[in-house]
Amino acid sequence: MKTFDVDLESCRKRQSRLVETLQRESLDGALITQNVHVQWLTGVYFPPVFSSSVFLSADGELTLISPHKKPPIAAADNLERFDAKLHSTMRNDQSLACLETLARVVGKLGGQIGVEFSSFGPHAQSLVSGRVTDIEPLMYQLRRQKEKDELAKIQHAIDATEFMYKRARQIIQPGISEIEVFNELQTVAVDFFGEPLTGTGNDYQTASRGGPPRRGKTTQAGELYILDLGPAFRGYFADNARTLAVSGPTEDQTVASQWIAKALAHVEQSVRPGKSCRDLFNEVQQLLDQSPVGTFNHHLGHGIGLFPHEGPHLNPNWDDTFAAGDVFTAEPGLYDPQRLNAGIRIENDYVVTIDGVRNLSTFETSL
Repeated sequence: MKTFDVDLESCRKRQSRLVETLQRESLDGALITQNVHVQWLTGVYFPPVFSSSVFLSADGELTLISPHKKPPIAAADNLERFDAKLHSTMRNDQSLACLETLARVVGKLGGQIGVEFSSFGPHAQSLVSGRVTDIEPLMYQLRRQKEKDELAKIQHAIDATEFMYKRARQIIQPGISEIEVFNELQTVAVDFFGEPLTGTGNDYQTASRGGPPRRGKTTQAGELYILDLGPAFRGYFADNARTLAVSGPTEDQTVASQWIAKALAHVEQSVRPGKSCRDLFNEVQQLLDQSPVGTFNHHLGHGIGLFPHEGPHLNPNWDDTFAAGDVFTAEPGLYDPQRLNAGIRIENDYVVTIDGVRNLSTFETSL
């Protein structure tokens, strides 16, 4: 049985990369108040209903403030807790209590401090006597390089997705409801993990580009069922789409699926460190524009990790470049409500290596 205890070595590597960034930017430390970044640095997952915080000094000393009893393993030099609950009732002033505890441990933060502007509220401001710099964009850039513990959690989430699709192929037939499919697939993922999901994924609608399951909607013969499943395991997301023909594919649906397979093959042959994500998008757009059926009119993919959409962005609105350590999705699609009823999208997850890409989601893609 796999174990996913906190990997101290991987956490310390991430801390070292942030310390190098702080030193390069002439910052004296980083005040971290977002749970996802606390987890990224310390390895400890805190649900979004709780507050936590970290101060990482430019010399590499990390202080973690935990919302409940001290975790058994955490990549922290100093670890303190605050009472997120009082007599079993969750507090609404957790952010204040968390940062007051941090202030007692580290004192006022002078000098130049890196913070996350999107979550840097008055409570955090009262802790800082020096100047602040927004390091959130730098954090997102650092998060692109996945360490081995992150890859393990993402792969575990992807493995759960494979079992969800096996179940989907068993149960999808004319007359089954979208709610029933959703419930069956969630059950498979929870059973696989042996614990609650921390994310569920996007799309569970038949004869539709996507969306949540609809009450009362049942599948009909001839429809295509796009399932875009993204179960998250301890905060780390998978994201894999497959399209199933409810009663066997038509000729148009088969042709469209063949063009999407060409697009995925182009991704696998083309991506290398240094490859422009925008160029790749344009290449796939030009390829799918030649399909005799369907239209491709959305992004080609995106990074995944602690958030469903991260960098790199395979999207003409960004100009990212692939780098070793990126974990990303490629999800070409073709849509035509009449001829395809309503469309096909196939999505794989990849990790970029120094030589190219490795497909993390090798399970069946057929209609």
